[in-house]
Amino acid sequence: MPLPADKTDCENEPVRRQVPSLDVDPFSADYFENPLRVHHELREAGPVVWLGRYQCWAVARYTEVRSVLHDWRTFCSSRGVGIQDFAKEEPWRPRSPVLETDPPQHDGARAVLNRVLSPAVIKRVRQELSLVAERRIDELLQRRNIDAIADLAEAYPLSVFPDLVGMPKEGREHILPTASLNFNAFGPNNELRRAAFATAAPHMSWVMESCKSTNLAPDGFGSQIYAAAEAGEITTDEAALLVRTLFFAGVDTTVNAIGAAIYCLASFPTQWKKLHADPSLARNAFEEAVRYESPVQTFFRTTTQSTEITGAHLNEGEKVLMFLGAANRDPRHWERPDEFDIERRASGHFGFGGGIHMCVGQLLARLEGEVVLSALARRVSAISINGQPKRRHNNTLRGLATLPVTLHAA
Repeated sequence: MPLPADKTDCENEPVRRQVPSLDVDPFSADYFENPLRVHHELREAGPVVWLGRYQCWAVARYTEVRSVLHDWRTFCSSRGVGIQDFAKEEPWRPRSPVLETDPPQHDGARAVLNRVLSPAVIKRVRQELSLVAERRIDELLQRRNIDAIADLAEAYPLSVFPDLVGMPKEGREHILPTASLNFNAFGPNNELRRAAFATAAPHMSWVMESCKSTNLAPDGFGSQIYAAAEAGEITTDEAALLVRTLFFAGVDTTVNAIGAAIYCLASFPTQWKKLHADPSLARNAFEEAVRYESPVQTFFRTTTQSTEITGAHLNEGEKVLMFLGAANRDPRHWERPDEFDIERRASGHFGFGGGIHMCVGQLLARLEGEVVLSALARRVSAISINGQPKRRHNNTLRGLATLPVTLHAA
């Protein structure tokens, strides 16, 4: 049904144009199991949709999602990238200096992370990460029947990323619960969010302690961030928050992306055959899996002024929910969007966001995904799903909790 036109508090402001209104819940268990039907409804309803259940706007088409992502002046991140508005509520934890700020506050911290995670740095660690991936695949081939999530999608990033950051060896069992908490916190106060907060204290305590300069290895990414603080580029407090941001950005999203890639390749055997025949397609296969499954499903922005999106009038201070996963399958932009094709040019997808707030760990995530798929392609002739995969529910992310597969040695 269309949203009734209404006047704002100021009689001189224009009447809000009618827009479609949908009673859908993108934070429900049914949605987490299969969001595609809702994505279709949202895209077909119109370029902008009103979600009365959460009193926010929604954009699900490629063009509109891109316009919101790339216009930080009108659609800010500094008021929170979740449903919570930091102008009206205190954040549940100190805000991220990059994810939850806008220029000019955003620029210095982003420049530091861009240097720490530069293409040259990623190139330098490539061989090390490749060797770890190859060893891991060789070990799993001895077992043949594995859980591709716990044994590979989780185990591989956790075997390399904390060491790159320089985090303590002890207590790493806190990593996955803390990362999951962070992304659940972007959603409404539902059961997922409440359950995450109920068990958060020991996990968050470990992360905050681990992000202190005295607890980081001297040659890791974390210490390099603190070196920038010593050079006066950022403050010491910002350095601690940047290490935390890097930690959050480099775990769950990468885990879910690698899991998505294995799931897609196992589900589409002809695509696996292409990759097995030509392992140089590993990077492209990873990008297509991120587009197809969209491990990061949603993010919010907040309007900084009265504005319009494709004819819909929005007032200042309103939340806009971007459906990144829906945009990544919008037939207005993509040919055959619901087909998984590792030879597709998937560049331009929003799997890592877009604009100035694009994921800070994207280069590292892409490298991890590429080397895992390359090692698989060269050692494994086929991947077959041998049990029922199970989804892991999260207010922001889409991923699997379990994926039982059999690896067939090449």
